[in-house]
Amino acid sequence: MSLNSPSTAATVTSPIHSLFAPFPVVCFTLALLTDIAFWQTGYGMWQNFSAWLLFAGMVFGVVAALAGVAEFLFRSKRRAPAAIWLHTVGYVVVLGLAFVNNLVHAADGWRAVVPYGLILSAATVLLIILIALLDRAMLHRTHVGGGYL
Repeated sequence: MSLNSPSTAATVTSPIHSLFAPFPVVCFTLALLTDIAFWQTGYGMWQNFSAWLLFAGMVFGVVAALAGVAEFLFRSKRRAPAAIWLHTVGYVVVLGLAFVNNLVHAADGWRAVVPYGLILSAATVLLIILIALLDRAMLHRTHVGGGYL
């Protein structure tokens, strides 16, 4: 092998929004866990944790969404309209559920979490899991990430 030979390694640029996307997933999942902890113990600390986790998840979710929109507009090579629209609509619904959940958690006391906050947190996490499974299925169907770039 010569030092001047061209590299056979493919360079793959990852989307910028993928740097921010895990934060809302983790925050919303932890908010569900802290809601369950509040439901089981009644300690107000868990309600505060949930409210802050929902807020942080919303902030990072909006940042990830803005980065995703910018990438969609400026990286025309990566456009796969059906895959992108399903992903986009799904995560807009997730952010909408999280926003409503934030409003529910803004109340004081037991009613801020049980039952509606807990139900909204569980629905948000279940929707995230469903979208992730659909994204994974689409990823394998289009061979993206499998060396076919």
